[in-house]
Formats: sequence, structure tokens, C-alpha cells
Amino acid sequence: MAITSYLSQGPRVVIRHIGRQDYDELTALTQESAEMLSRWLGARESTVEAFESCLKRFEQPTQEGFVICLRNTGAIVGGVNINNIVRGSLQSGTLGYTAYTSTTGHGYMTEGLWLVIQHAFVELGLHRLEANIQPDNITSLNLVKRLGFQREGYSAAFQFINGEWRDHERWAITAEMTDTAAQDQLR
Repeated sequence: MAITSYLSQGPRVVIRHIGRQDYDELTALTQESAEMLSRWLGARESTVEAFESCLKRFEQPTQEGFVICLRNTGAIVGGVNINNIVRGSLQSGTLGYTAYTSTTGHGYMTEGLWLVIQHAFVELGLHRLEANIQPDNITSLNLVKRLGFQREGYSAAFQFINGEWRDHERWAITAEMTDTAAQDQLR
């Protein structure tokens, strides 16, 4: 099934909402990237039921799920979630994202995450996005730095991963911080 409804597009990638048609491709990407991802995310179930549960979560107003796809082929190269969306006086959400072994090192995540950030601030009306990153995940820390996030603090024993509570650094960006300098970096 061809996907033609993209939410936003950059020079090389597009973003769209995750859907049922993505199960096979995402399962294959996750399996090929298991070694790379398990350190940061822990083991993940790849059953149809687990995938359906994930999709159900994105039907809630507090969650958004996106895939980053190559503009010329539609192949998935990454994924981004906006979790814990809070409306009212906060207008904020927490980012989760993943790249895959076969497509890392090409700048696709930088371009795709930037598109999601812009979508969040413009289309979803959010004001602030936060990313919580393990201190030794240098690749992820460099990604948010490139996009203009600022380090706000350190959260000890923040998330339970692989049988252990892991510390995380807290990074954030607001709508006002997304100036032309960050966008120029993507060109």
C-alpha cells in the first residue's frame, strides 16, 4: 500500500503517522538493530499484539507516533514518539526516538526529528519538548545538541531498562529556541 499522506517533508525525508501497514518493516528494522538498541531501550516484544497495543496508545490525545521515511522510496529510517503530552498552561511533551542500524550516519534522524519538532510546535500547538537521554548515549546527545536543545539537568534512576534503573540527562527545546540557526544546519 503506497503512503502519499505525509505530515511534513524535508530535502531527504518525510514524516507521517505510524500505522498498521508498518508492522513488517518496523519488525525487520528492530530485529536487525536489536544489538544497537537493546542497550538504550531494553528488549522489546515484536508480536502483532505488542504492535497493536502501541498503535492503540497513539490513539490517545497524550501520545503521537511518527515514522521518518526516505522521501524518494518511502522506506522507514527512524521513529519518533511524543509522549506524555500535557495541554493547558504547559503545552509540552516528551520525545522518544529511534534510528536503525542500516540507516544511521546519514543525517536522516536529524532531519526527521527536526520535522517532528516543527510539527509539534506548529500543528500540535506545543511549546516545549523534552528528551531524556542516558549520559553515555553520545550519539543521541549529539543529535539533540545539533537541533538546539539545552541541557536542563540530571535525573538519577530515571527509567528501568534491562533490569536496572538508569540515569538520564534532561534536554529541552521550546518553540522560541527553534531559530533559523538550527534549520540552517539541516541544509
